Amino acid sequence: MSYRCYIVPPHLLKAIGESSHNPDTVREAARAALQSHHAFTAKRKSHIEAVIQSRHSSRAPPPTRPFVPAHVLRHISESEHVDEEARARAARDLEHTLHLESRAKHREGETQLATEAAKLGKDAPQRSIYDAEHTSSQRQLPGKLVRAEGDKAAKDKTVNQAYDNVGTVLEFYKDKFKWNSIDNKNMDVISSVHFGQQYENAFWDSEERQMVFGDGGEFLSNFTGCIDVIGHELTHAVTEHTSALDYQGQPGALNEHISDVFGIMIKQKVQDETSQNADWLIGEDCILPGVKGVALRSMKAPGTAYDDPRFGKDPQVDNMKDYVTMYEDNGGVHIYSGIPNKAFYLVAKAFGGYSWEKAGQIWWKTMRSGKVPESSTFLQFADATVDVAKKEFGEDVAKTVRKAWDDVGVRRSI
Repeated sequence: MSYRCYIVPPHLLKAIGESSHNPDTVREAARAALQSHHAFTAKRKSHIEAVIQSRHSSRAPPPTRPFVPAHVLRHISESEHVDEEARARAARDLEHTLHLESRAKHREGETQLATEAAKLGKDAPQRSIYDAEHTSSQRQLPGKLVRAEGDKAAKDKTVNQAYDNVGTVLEFYKDKFKWNSIDNKNMDVISSVHFGQQYENAFWDSEERQMVFGDGGEFLSNFTGCIDVIGHELTHAVTEHTSALDYQGQPGALNEHISDVFGIMIKQKVQDETSQNADWLIGEDCILPGVKGVALRSMKAPGTAYDDPRFGKDPQVDNMKDYVTMYEDNGGVHIYSGIPNKAFYLVAKAFGGYSWEKAGQIWWKTMRSGKVPESSTFLQFADATVDVAKKEFGEDVAKTVRKAWDDVGVRRSI
């Protein structure tokens, strides 16, 4: 089973579809796209069960998760605060986003290919950047090769940003966590830029094993220039090779959370920010001027990233008291990831210094500890981080980690 998680989540698309600030035609298109998504979700559930059964042996590819969530596009497509052309583009991109989420295909022979690649004994991953030339068809990807590993800079700024920032993410994993590329076996990383027409999203395609970047439009852009976006998306692939969390409910929210954690650490590394000085904003550099918001998510204060009539208000929550069972967005994976996100922020802030020095090491070693099942709940994950913290850094550090989880309501019932 393969599907995509866009950096713009479904709840934002839903908000676009329900906003009175958007015209009827845009809202109808958004609702229609959302209906198709719901129909596929039921089919996907039974398929996921089969994938989980074989994941340990076959390591089926993880869901593809684009950066711009669906609910953002839906809200734009129905907003009366934007022109008809912008709404039409948003509706088009929404339809494409939901189509990608519903697409699935068999990957026969993948395990064999992975085994053969591992036998090559590569010393380093190779980066390749392709120009999609604005195609909206995955069948035409990756496109035209523009820059390969070791080539001099291209004339296209977007190509160079993708090349450099993918390299920065890979170097961060290698330097801070002794992890080589996505799979720890120096897997090559392919990226396609200029996908679609003013496509306001970016994602890791788990079927084709590559990054895909749109150029953006009226509200969201600069995806190749957002290091946290690239860190977030590539971490979804890394998660497959550490603790392969399911993509539904609490384990799905943890999956999103892990990508945010490593995306934010990479951003802080590039900007040389300590935990105390960082803004803890995800997708900050993707929001264009004029949008009433500062980012797509805030790890420091979930639910405060944006509040725009065309987008709706940031629906993330930061405490288990606000957790309710839901069916949209795969059980709210983009909404409830705010709870563990806040916990990580509190841990890193309490330790001081750089986030990857202690907090990041605990999270990383937790993901590799074997203590995180595919169906992990927040509490199971919290317990695992406390155990790892105690083993690696001692009782006092473990107490700090436990307090952070308690503060966001992830605690054992008395």
